[in-house]
Amino acid sequence: MKKTRKRLGDLLVETGLITPDQLSEALKQKTDKQKLGDSLLQQGFITEQQLIEVLEFQLGIPHVSLYRYPIDTKVTSMISKEVAIRNFVMPLKREEDKLYIAMADPMDYFTIDDIRLSTGFQLEVAIATKDDIVRTIHKYYDLDESLEEMIDDEDFKSNPPEINEASEEDSPMVKLVNQLLLRAVQERASDIHIDPQESKVVIRYRIDGVLRSERSLPKHMQNMLTARVKIMANLDITETRVPQDGRIKVNIDFHPVDLRISTLPTVYGEKVVMRILDLGNSLNDMEKLGFSNKNLTQLKGLLAEPNGIILITGPTGSGKSSTLYAGLNRLNSEEVNIITVEDPVEYQLEGINQIQVNTKVGMTFANGLRAILRQDPDVVMVGEIRDAETAEIAVRASLTGHLVLSTIHTNDAISTINRLMDMKIEPFLLASSLSGILSQRLVKRICRDCKTTRPITVRERDIFSRRDIHLATVHYGEGCPTCNMTGYRGRLAIHELLVMDDKMKYMIMNEKTTQDIRRYAVEKGMTFLVDDGLQKVVDGLTTTEEVLRVATEK
Repeated sequence: MKKTRKRLGDLLVETGLITPDQLSEALKQKTDKQKLGDSLLQQGFITEQQLIEVLEFQLGIPHVSLYRYPIDTKVTSMISKEVAIRNFVMPLKREEDKLYIAMADPMDYFTIDDIRLSTGFQLEVAIATKDDIVRTIHKYYDLDESLEEMIDDEDFKSNPPEINEASEEDSPMVKLVNQLLLRAVQERASDIHIDPQESKVVIRYRIDGVLRSERSLPKHMQNMLTARVKIMANLDITETRVPQDGRIKVNIDFHPVDLRISTLPTVYGEKVVMRILDLGNSLNDMEKLGFSNKNLTQLKGLLAEPNGIILITGPTGSGKSSTLYAGLNRLNSEEVNIITVEDPVEYQLEGINQIQVNTKVGMTFANGLRAILRQDPDVVMVGEIRDAETAEIAVRASLTGHLVLSTIHTNDAISTINRLMDMKIEPFLLASSLSGILSQRLVKRICRDCKTTRPITVRERDIFSRRDIHLATVHYGEGCPTCNMTGYRGRLAIHELLVMDDKMKYMIMNEKTTQDIRRYAVEKGMTFLVDDGLQKVVDGLTTTEEVLRVATEK
């Protein structure tokens, strides 16, 4: 009896990975040429690993992990890099007249026929994730021979080439920098560090908030490497004694990436840090920032008000800018005049007037804010309140009918009130102008592909029972090739939102202590950072260790 092959959607519903509603949503959203699997991945209903396991079962094709696969480097010449990247194919090994390949889509019979004709081999196909294939392609195809020669070449060490070679598009140094940028984007790094040391140069990537060494280069390549980055950012390559800042806009893997460059003179030469702002992935949707339903509803309510100050607080790198831009994006419409003053302008948003702070010519936050108020704005965004002058103008702007959004560096939402009073803002002005304060941190998200459970520890049981939560197990990541064996992939935000009401404004005007305000906030049912984080642990999104790393128990 002939076995009928089930459709992918039905299989996924049967295995419980998606619901029938999610299937119909994915079918509705997918374009004509898009495969159902890709549509489900795009919507975030399944992971690539889950899709592969179902395809493996449906098609009877083995699944292979390329993380530590012993790939035969001789077979890479049989399939060109362009074909490999375009079709997500990686040659693995050759046995007699058989060529073993890994593919993201083993049902792409056109590509299979093309490779069979061009190589003359019978093909044995295995399934691998797109990320795994792309990472492996760049690892094996990007071993640029001219670059390896340059690293080992004795003549190069004694007579380095002219600096102007750093701008020639086919020079090995240009290829090296392009390769470092491409790898950083693929690994979803937020920063690239080029660290000069006594005898070498270390390249490090910050991935999910943690620095990781990528590779070491010989000391003799340092000046060329720094010069190439400076040329790209239009910086002065002859000036090595003072810090410089610049910007590069490039297209990497067909999508735009903005790089902010900072150089810093150290005893072993210039250290370069490149901040990667992936314009294709900029989070402009508030629904995708990890807010709880309660916090999201309250924040939308604050943004709908015609005036007042909304402050976002947290340390550097806690995602304040992403939240601020998502808020601006929500307010951005034809009827509203939005003006921002930022240092630096991170993401350029269409329909919003953005001003870059330039202290050399006197364009400070305070001066920019004064000028903005003469431009008939509805919404004003100040990149950061750093001093008393900026704080005072922001308060007065909100009292004259403007909605003001800004960031400030404090540890939590309630301590922000004291910080503003330290800036000599009168309590009655503060009480009249402040609408709400959002504090946030970023925690690492458990990798969905290696997520599993473990029994709860005694300490965790104690923490959860104090909040009247009773759990037997919690989730964690075992470590897999998708997350580079870390157990985490990506980050999400945890929040606390302090919304001003009449009683709280009365307490500010009467200069009540932080403890009094906190007590009232608890009575009112405010969710603090650690509580929001622990709820995300209950939901299986992150771990208790991560939450306690960034938030203290109150």
